[in-house]
Amino acid sequence: LEMADNGEDDSQYKMREGDYVVLKRGDIFKAAQIQAKKKVIFEKQWFFLDNAVGHLYNSTFEIHGGQLQPKKIAVAEDSKEAAGVDNRNIVDDGKSQKLTRDDIEMLKEKGLKGQEIIQQLIDNSSTFRDKTEYAQDKYIKKKKKKYENSITLLKPSCRILALMYHGREPGKICHLRYDTLAQMLTLGNIHAGSKVLVFETCAGLVLGAVMERMGGHGSVVQMYPGGGPVRAGVDSFGFPAHFHNTLHEFPISRVNALLAGTLDAAGKGPSAGRKLLNRLDEKRKKLATAAAVLEGRNADGLVIASRFHPCPVLMGLLPLLAPSRPFVVYSQYKEPLVECYAKLKEQGGTVNLQLTNTWLRHYQVLPNRTHPMLLMSGGGGYLLSGTTVAQGPSKPSKAAASQSTEEPAPKRAKTVDTD
Repeated sequence: LEMADNGEDDSQYKMREGDYVVLKRGDIFKAAQIQAKKKVIFEKQWFFLDNAVGHLYNSTFEIHGGQLQPKKIAVAEDSKEAAGVDNRNIVDDGKSQKLTRDDIEMLKEKGLKGQEIIQQLIDNSSTFRDKTEYAQDKYIKKKKKKYENSITLLKPSCRILALMYHGREPGKICHLRYDTLAQMLTLGNIHAGSKVLVFETCAGLVLGAVMERMGGHGSVVQMYPGGGPVRAGVDSFGFPAHFHNTLHEFPISRVNALLAGTLDAAGKGPSAGRKLLNRLDEKRKKLATAAAVLEGRNADGLVIASRFHPCPVLMGLLPLLAPSRPFVVYSQYKEPLVECYAKLKEQGGTVNLQLTNTWLRHYQVLPNRTHPMLLMSGGGGYLLSGTTVAQGPSKPSKAAASQSTEEPAPKRAKTVDTD
């Protein structure tokens, strides 16, 4: 970081009470909010996040007695253990480790840190020095994952939260993979200052990704089904207050009334208590504000990612887009998007229609052992993208005109020979 050299205030890079952070250990993530004396459970361990206040994001801590302590960066030593040529003589019979489970628990009770326990396991292993150098590294990595109790606190971002949801609860985000989400933002041309319509049932992840890309400039209208919008994922981003001023909400069930010009946003409901009336008035104000944004039918982009069939949703929202504007639709399955593709081709008003899916594979990159990972994602879903165009007055084709003017020749009656 070059904060100190430039004389900038580094408070924006430090964690404060009330901030949202993402806990990371290995490939496992969890979103949490820093609150005083609030217990957090992560990977079967409980602790408090109070001591993280004032530290920089991406700091690593060790857990001791439920409290976070900054982890000291150990200087890497060049000393290497003796290694074998190959593993042909190593038998995995469970007898190579002299320390028992009780001995390891006693080491933990004595307060030994994870690195010290790992060193004890190495010293008491009869086969460690016979393993190859690569096998030794793999052994140490495996033991670190089991015994080290350090965590890293990250600043939430679209990429990190997409990794978190896809790894922990993919069903909540319709199995939307992080690389597919990145393509959605690109195909939808999401940028600052634009007016974007979002219809999603991905716990607010897609909506938060759009808001992050726009940087608090422009306007986002969330089209929601049911009684109200779901934005659990948006809260985890920890956006500043002015980001939420650009966010509007509109029920998708009232889109037809808006297009027909019969929407009554200021209509009065039944008599009720004061609290309920205040809540209804606030809801009507939000509805009227969102309707004013949508009435011009000049939105700059449309993003759809939901568990519902995308065809009626897409056909209902396309009239709200201005001509020459992109749209992108995500579905976990191909067949609904094929139906949308055929419908759009038949209806017209769109060009550059593309139905795609992405193939993703991770690679291990290490000296002399770079290779694809053994496990890979089976599929990241499908995307239908295109661009709207202005439709001129429809002209009947010459073939249709000739068919309509010419009468068909009368059929000749079939005669039967009676001879």
